[in-house]
Amino acid sequence: MTAQEIKQRFGIIGSSPLLNRAIDIARQVAPTDITVLITGESGSGKEVFSHIIHQMSARKHGPFIAVNCGAIPEGTIDSELFGHEKGSFTGAHEARKGYFEVVNGGTIFLDEVGELPLGTQARLLRVLEMGEYIRVGSSKVQKTDCRVVAATNVEMFEAVRAGKFREDLYYRLNTVPLKIPPLRDRKEDIHLLFRKFVADFSDKYRSPNITLAEDAVRVLTNYGWPGNVRQLKNIAEQIAVLEKDRNITGQTLTNYIPHDNPGNLPMRLNPNQAKDDFSERDILYKVLFDMKKDMSDLKRLVADIIKSGDDITNYADQNPQIINSLYRDIDLGNEHAITIQQPQNQINNPTHNDYSLTHDSEAEEVEESLSLIEKEADMIKKALKKHKGKRKAASEELGISERTLYRKIKELDLD
Repeated sequence: MTAQEIKQRFGIIGSSPLLNRAIDIARQVAPTDITVLITGESGSGKEVFSHIIHQMSARKHGPFIAVNCGAIPEGTIDSELFGHEKGSFTGAHEARKGYFEVVNGGTIFLDEVGELPLGTQARLLRVLEMGEYIRVGSSKVQKTDCRVVAATNVEMFEAVRAGKFREDLYYRLNTVPLKIPPLRDRKEDIHLLFRKFVADFSDKYRSPNITLAEDAVRVLTNYGWPGNVRQLKNIAEQIAVLEKDRNITGQTLTNYIPHDNPGNLPMRLNPNQAKDDFSERDILYKVLFDMKKDMSDLKRLVADIIKSGDDITNYADQNPQIINSLYRDIDLGNEHAITIQQPQNQINNPTHNDYSLTHDSEAEEVEESLSLIEKEADMIKKALKKHKGKRKAASEELGISERTLYRKIKELDLD
């Protein structure tokens, strides 16, 4: 049977080289019993090729069963495929044959095979390798002689790498790969398919025939068709039913094409969507930039205070919110960037704020650098004593995070 005869018999429309190649592979593999894995996007017509393979094989007079693996609940998939014995689980009031038993001598088409649970995948592998299976609730091994044609719209190798699909089963199913091209790769076929669909629907609904203007043809061929042939057929039916003007222009056609689908033509990005669509890396960059800005603000603030000759303690008293905010930002970023302590002359003053920025001249910093550790330890001890050892309350008193307080206690050996 030639490729053209196959197209006529199974209602396939198109002359794309990729489509012809897929038909040729199906025609060559059909007379054998080789397992075939059909891959392609949703709506591209994978099930049609399973019928081609069955009808052109020696099993064409045997049964053919199509099973949507993604539509069967995980708890019942084994029973559906391999059958079960009476009383094997709640609700099993009688024994039941599974699909592999019913289809003995024929072909079983496992659509969306990538959705199978891992346990069921192991059972399926044994069927493919040994032709054996066991009913749920039974210990008796049964035989089946059927051909398996599987299909999926997911990237199977990626599923194998992610541990969602067995590698041995993947290679066993993928004996002969058959890829169905998406509609966007068959641009020369889109207009023919649309004309066929609108003619069929016009006849079905007894409405006048539809013609396409040149700009409408361009819209058809340039659109991405993420839903493939299924989407094209749906739009053809909508137009055949709803449009009073039977001469369809490009503008009319665009009213039926969704504009928020990633498979569409290139379109201007919604600015609000672009603003909200941050990746994890973008968020990290934003946090780092914000921290850098806070550090710059702090340096500028300290420089202004030094330049004006103002007392930094007085500034802290007058602007507590600013100081607290700056310290929290630094504590999140670089905890060693600045040391916060209570001045010695304010320790016993209960009405005074418990924070200030220690500032001395460059010579004084060198002279006091060894005593800062002691002062810091002293402040932590007093805060812990005040709150009876409660570290959370002490950290709030000191204006630092609880995590930082834990680290300081460990560093200063204050346990």
